[in-house]
Amino acid sequence: MAGYQRKTAASPSEVLEKAEEFLPEMVGLSRTKESSHGATYTGDEGTVNLSVHRHGPYTEVVVSTDRLRTSRVDYEVQKFLTTLPYEPGDKGGRGSGEPSGVATSPDA
Repeated sequence: MAGYQRKTAASPSEVLEKAEEFLPEMVGLSRTKESSHGATYTGDEGTVNLSVHRHGPYTEVVVSTDRLRTSRVDYEVQKFLTTLPYEPGDKGGRGSGEPSGVATSPDA
């Protein structure tokens, strides 16, 4: 089993909505259980348990899988977590915290 955690500026309902869009499409999982603070997705690739709790201006997202960290479902879960905005105003995704117009390579 593998576990992941992320802090996000998104609300719990936004995280659950994004998971509902991402996990079935990217991994082929179906939601088998849902509450206001989490959801469980199951399919051929494994099982994903998602828990979301608001703490002040941030939501704590905890995800666990029943597979090894090297499995496809774990790879997709990690990608899903990077889509969540870290700070208010972030778009989410890789490098979204970088100010625009700032070079990211030492050669630039």
